[in-house]
Amino acid sequence: MTELTKLNLAEARDKLVAKEITAQELTQAYVSAIEAARPLNAYVLETADKAIEMAKASDARLQKGEGGALEGVPLGIKDLFCTKDVRTTACSHILDGYVPAYESTVTANLWADGAVLLGKLNNDEFAMGSSNETSYEGAVVNPWRREGDDTQLVPGGSSGGSSAAVAAEIALATTATDTGGSIRQPAAFTGTVGLKPTYGRCSRWGVVAFASSLDQPGPITRTVRDAAVMLKSMAGFDPKDTTSVDAPVPDYETALTGDIRGLKVGIPKEYRVDGMAAEIDSLWQQGIDWLKQAGAEIVDVSLPHTKYALPAYYIVAPAEASSNLARYDGVRYGLRVDGENISDMYEQTRAAGFGDEVKRRVMVGTYVLSAGYYDAYYIKAQKVRTLIAQDFAQAYEKCDVLLTPTTPTPAFGIGEKLDDPLSMYLNDVFTVPANLAGLPGISVPAGLSANGLPLGLQLIGKTFDEETLLRAAGVLEEAAAFTAAPEAWWRA
Repeated sequence: MTELTKLNLAEARDKLVAKEITAQELTQAYVSAIEAARPLNAYVLETADKAIEMAKASDARLQKGEGGALEGVPLGIKDLFCTKDVRTTACSHILDGYVPAYESTVTANLWADGAVLLGKLNNDEFAMGSSNETSYEGAVVNPWRREGDDTQLVPGGSSGGSSAAVAAEIALATTATDTGGSIRQPAAFTGTVGLKPTYGRCSRWGVVAFASSLDQPGPITRTVRDAAVMLKSMAGFDPKDTTSVDAPVPDYETALTGDIRGLKVGIPKEYRVDGMAAEIDSLWQQGIDWLKQAGAEIVDVSLPHTKYALPAYYIVAPAEASSNLARYDGVRYGLRVDGENISDMYEQTRAAGFGDEVKRRVMVGTYVLSAGYYDAYYIKAQKVRTLIAQDFAQAYEKCDVLLTPTTPTPAFGIGEKLDDPLSMYLNDVFTVPANLAGLPGISVPAGLSANGLPLGLQLIGKTFDEETLLRAAGVLEEAAAFTAAPEAWWRA
């Protein structure tokens, strides 16, 4: 059965259509693999019975030749996406036992195309974190290990469950969200492909909010082609989301022509930051050489306000988080800790329900929005955000895509950075600017570190030009020829 879980999404889809395998066989293989991989803590809720039921319905449709684009394809869903009648807690104690009465638009699109729900995936609490250690359900363990070292590593965050599940072959593909790098960074840490679409390309309706002007759903997959297939199903206009863009959804898979001759690839000099590992820098140069050999033209560009991206992000994102999380008060749903009066009940519920990182960000956000500090911090950060977007716009006058590293280091050990929030926040130094500007970005596995851990390269594209981004990513993927996989130590 493990042979079935080796198939990537495109291969599985084609075999299902050709009736070489059934959706029930494929789903059962994943259900068994998930049970064997519980030490990774990737899933916070397994829905095996529902998955088999959905697979049976898929087989019936496939038999009639009425299958959708993802008919019978088993997926894992990040626990930030509301799933009707299936528990959704954003991995927070404050949402204990919450079962939505509605479906997020993105997951509704996936089910309409015939996908199968394997379960809900672990994430940092309310998506606040870079390592998947802030989850109320406990840390996710990266399937990868350093050579000759049994230290448990983080899978990246906040979508650590999503990236670990794809890397460990316990989901064919997964949904994820990216607020400051939470799709691309975990993909780089686990040797998977992570695609953050343009802001507004995928509906945020029914996705538990962290920072509304930054959050964007996207897929984590094994290949660039799989990411293109997933995005086609996930994307689309949604009148329920006022930030959703009413534009046709291209067939992203047809964009993977393998031809990037004449494509201009920008190399931003500001991404050569202090503290970046030498092996990351050398991989970046290798990526430049690969694209040049494929016929791309390499162009040096400048993004002068990049150095302000991280501080601006950590003002804007917590400010929006403090506003969004005000709805969790113990009155209507989730955890309630009774107090002497209603104000005391609010305080007791939030004190017990929110974890340390969420409290930290809510307090920072409330501070920067308070009287006397709003102009000094929040308004200034928004101005910097505009300058960052202008930097990208000027760079794209000279080039079509940008190539950068995805992360400054490979995956680190669980607990290594938990007591140092600033060091943790620096993990997002290469990914945050794209969120502030609303641009699409993708991380492609491109090599191994000296101690055998995966490293990713990032491409950042123009607004709503995911087709060019995916075309370049496909060529990068082919040149890198990354075939390494983690040893399945968790099955022992």
